[in-house]
Amino acid sequence: MIGSPEIGKIIEKYDQNKIAIGTLGSHSSLNIFKGAKEEGFRTVCICKEKDAIMYQKYPLVDELIIVKDFTELLNEKLQERLRKLNVVLIPHGSFTAYLSTEELTDSLMVPMFGNRQLLKWEANRKSQEDWLRQAGLKLPATLKTPEDIDRLIIAKLQGAKGGRGYFLANSSENFYKQFNEMVKRGMLTQDDLLCIHLQEYALGVNVYPSYFSSIINDDVEMLCIDRRYESAVDSIGKIPACQQLEIDINPTYTVVGNFPIVLRESLLPEIMRMGENVHKKARELSPPGIIGPFCLETVITDDLKIFTFEISARIVAGTNVGIGTSPYAYLKYGANMYMGRRIAMEFKDAIKKKRLQDIVA
Repeated sequence: MIGSPEIGKIIEKYDQNKIAIGTLGSHSSLNIFKGAKEEGFRTVCICKEKDAIMYQKYPLVDELIIVKDFTELLNEKLQERLRKLNVVLIPHGSFTAYLSTEELTDSLMVPMFGNRQLLKWEANRKSQEDWLRQAGLKLPATLKTPEDIDRLIIAKLQGAKGGRGYFLANSSENFYKQFNEMVKRGMLTQDDLLCIHLQEYALGVNVYPSYFSSIINDDVEMLCIDRRYESAVDSIGKIPACQQLEIDINPTYTVVGNFPIVLRESLLPEIMRMGENVHKKARELSPPGIIGPFCLETVITDDLKIFTFEISARIVAGTNVGIGTSPYAYLKYGANMYMGRRIAMEFKDAIKKKRLQDIVA
């Protein structure tokens, strides 16, 4: 396992006047690169050739490295190139989607922003639940096996899958029917049955607050809130109920985009306390805790109870709705603040205070 001493030795060799911010060309890369450029950093993008058009249309990348597959990030030759460029990588959902947690923690000898050991907690839903419950958050119930299903549940895969392959079921018979249909559609495999996560479906509005945990300022900030637009579940309402029954639709939850959302103000104190408590518990579980962005994935019910069903210990794609500014970032910083820029600001402060080693792992 790569630890702080190994990364510390690499950072010591970096020219801290020429630090470059790098990431995979996917997910929230434009957000990250725009913020880096606005704070005066060079940017490096590891990108698939088919996606290079995005960085030609939005000229935010100083160095574009084309790869056939994101797993090439594990190649020593590419890692050496990144180190020579003084790159610090910003992890996002594509890191955990295309690379295993073990590969990120054991084979990636390039400094990463954040606490990479927390990626293990994010990748395992049982560990996530333990973390969130210990932090005092309300969670929907978890069922151990499909045979235990006695209420409406949502079945999910481990890790960052963007909702792909998720489905609802209200009995064990219904579960296996839906699961087998997802396998036929190529969204799941038979092996997924061994690791699928069964969680009680909490009826309410999905709300995703994104926070920034600053080690430099010893503070947790809440910068934006979004909700997801999911296919096909968000479009099923366009089909009359009688026809839905006739064609026996099994909608999916694949995320295709995000909406910004502003909560009623009476909910904000609890949302802020939740972020604070999750970070405090993270300090105990994996010191020094969360470094940088994280997101709580929640449901708010009609009696205004807030249930948390997941945590992402990194930047999430929902923060893209705040590029330019979000209402909550504006309240603290004024115009033109968003997650990508807040990350770059933390870099700038860490370099100025000679604490860059404190924000990387």
